[in-house]
Amino acid sequence: MKLAHLIFSPDTTPELAVVRGESCVPVRSLGSSARTLQQHIEAGPAANRALRTAVSTCAAENWTPLTDVTFAPAVIGAPITLAVGLNYDEHASELSLDNDSGPVLFSLFPNSHGAHGGEVPIPVHLSEEVDYEGELGVIIGKAAKNVSAEEALDFVFGYTAVNDITARNIQFQEPQWSRCKSFDGFTPVGPVVTTADEIPDPQKLGITTDVDGLRVQDSDTSFMVRSVAELIASISQSTTLLPGTVISTGSPGGAGRSRKPPLYLVPGTEVTVTIEGIGALTSTCTQA
Repeated sequence: MKLAHLIFSPDTTPELAVVRGESCVPVRSLGSSARTLQQHIEAGPAANRALRTAVSTCAAENWTPLTDVTFAPAVIGAPITLAVGLNYDEHASELSLDNDSGPVLFSLFPNSHGAHGGEVPIPVHLSEEVDYEGELGVIIGKAAKNVSAEEALDFVFGYTAVNDITARNIQFQEPQWSRCKSFDGFTPVGPVVTTADEIPDPQKLGITTDVDGLRVQDSDTSFMVRSVAELIASISQSTTLLPGTVISTGSPGGAGRSRKPPLYLVPGTEVTVTIEGIGALTSTCTQA
């Protein structure tokens, strides 16, 4: 099942919907009281089973074409978004950074979340080195603490695509990585969250990034240094990952900084991150 936050008319707020093919239906039409993915996750597995059953019997006339709606960020109101740095050897090498000591972990501010089809404001007065990073996002489905790698995937609700946009000059000027990746709109997420039952093995997913039609990243999640399960197990030691927590699992090689000449994002640039089983997340860069 694929879930998204959609705006069904200009005067309404985003609401949770099921996406099937090129159509969608709000979950309120299917008997759910959840208005966000966070509320749906917190309602527990029974709510997800009930929603799946309702979708299977939903009449065709109740579905709305995706061309008639606007996407909002695929996650809204998550307890925290955690990002993992340097989780692909090629990316660590191209940035000349060490990834041997353990997962590089930092948080992203809620204001950074953006939507499929949305805009990424580029603060050119602060950075002319704004880079893309296509990543697999993981959404935790139930509280996870001290879990083992063997059981970790049982705590996953679903998966999404993330573009972990980064102001590289600020990243290398400051000792933390949160600010350089948390400017408004710097974390597009979506277009949908695909539930975990549709992705039995998150280490077998193709991931690509295209900048203005040029394929700049082309890899798959099998090349992660630490798998999704290993990341959850590591991060959850003595730390409770609350339901709805988002973990962005790192970027493969091909960052704009490593290209010759470098390829940075500027106003007018279009970026698309595509992940197998999830879909294509497209953003357009604008002047901040």
